[in-house]
Amino acid sequence: MGPMANARQRLERGVLLGPGLIRRAAAARTAGNQERWMLVQSSEVRHSYVAEVLDVPGDPDLLAQIWMMGQPDHVRRSYVSEVLEPEL
Repeated sequence: MGPMANARQRLERGVLLGPGLIRRAAAARTAGNQERWMLVQSSEVRHSYVAEVLDVPGDPDLLAQIWMMGQPDHVRRSYVSEVLEPEL
């Protein structure tokens, strides 16, 4: 992972774990449904994503898929309805 990827990951981590004011501002400005969805999730969901995806070496896309499969039904359902279905 290069320095730009490291910087992006630190920024993403900081925003996800940051105060609500920062997350809400970022969610209002992001164009992607997936990013917006993550920014408005509970602290528990965001912390688990950081711990299991961002803080783990490996393929971030695969780690994110594995993480999502381990989430409770309500989290997975909200992802489907708020991220995947709008893209259909």
